[in-house]
Amino acid sequence: MHLSSRSRTATQWLKHAVLLAGLSAALSGCSFYQDWRDENKGIQLESLTVPPGYRVSLFATGLPKARQMAMGAAGTLFVGSNAGNVYALSVNGIAVTQQKTVITGLKNPSGVAFKDGALLVSDRTRILRYDSIEQQLDRPAEPVTAMDGLPDKARHDAHVMAFGPDGLLYVAVGSPCNTCEAPNDEFGTILRSRPDGSGKEVFARGIRNSVGFDWHPQSRELWFTENGQDELGPQRPNDELNRVSRAGEHFGFPYCHDRDIADPDFGSRRKCPEFTAPIFGLGAHVAALGMRFDTSAQPGNPISVLVARHGSHPPTRVGYDVVRVVLPVGQAPRMEPFLTGFLKGRSYWGRPVDVLLLRDGSVLVSDDLNGAIYRVAPDR
Repeated sequence: MHLSSRSRTATQWLKHAVLLAGLSAALSGCSFYQDWRDENKGIQLESLTVPPGYRVSLFATGLPKARQMAMGAAGTLFVGSNAGNVYALSVNGIAVTQQKTVITGLKNPSGVAFKDGALLVSDRTRILRYDSIEQQLDRPAEPVTAMDGLPDKARHDAHVMAFGPDGLLYVAVGSPCNTCEAPNDEFGTILRSRPDGSGKEVFARGIRNSVGFDWHPQSRELWFTENGQDELGPQRPNDELNRVSRAGEHFGFPYCHDRDIADPDFGSRRKCPEFTAPIFGLGAHVAALGMRFDTSAQPGNPISVLVARHGSHPPTRVGYDVVRVVLPVGQAPRMEPFLTGFLKGRSYWGRPVDVLLLRDGSVLVSDDLNGAIYRVAPDR
């Protein structure tokens, strides 16, 4: 039997349709496919909501995969990225007057910190220092290696860092897995050292992955966010807000998750009461990343923490916002929305990463999906 040209075309179309349907069905359970389907990238400023007394505006764009932020002494905002670049934004008051890419070609330089005229940048297994960088934005000097020999794994390699009130450099090193006993003692830790990298030690351990920390404005204790285990169900464990009360504290990973959830593989080896429990649960699978204490609070008001929740993997859709955790004296912490509207049903258009408070009381929020920074300011 001979098929006409029209019949052959129809048959080929049907075969392609069947193949596409099969491929779609095969991918329907795949996280990558679901993320692609649910992602609605593109800035939708009118969708954002802030508390009464605040307003939100677009501060900067054109910063691919923008992550951690740090402010220089001369008013330069440095922005790390997981696109291999570091960006510099000259800020005059609340306006960006100049924007440029100052460093390229690094391995996930998402972490940045600034001290004494120098910018420190993460580069997978090392921390690089660029001296006098605000005077050399067009051509930074060759970097000095401030810390070397960090564990080399692509998973959880976003080394956020900051200088503490003690003048020491603190660097987060994530675990190399969803849950495992890591082969290197520096995995799943927050390290600290002198600014030149000497005296390196593990300051806190048993941390699955921290991508944000800051110091309490009164006690000077280090607080940090931690991402919870991925495979214990849609409602657990919480991402955590933790406090380090002494050097060397262990926060439970991989043996214990959240406050009292024994790991199914490793929980028999050590028990939850052995470890430091979290201060507050930030929600399961929300990917709590950057955090800062809000030092702009009026006297007499409770201290609070702003936390960027980057958003979950399929099949759940939670996070995609910035929250405020209020810490009333003598009472349980509570969580309030601060910047919402990136998530609409299952569709999301932005992913907050870091928060940074400016001297005027406004808050910058980086968004790595759109390569943008938003400014939330008091509506005075």
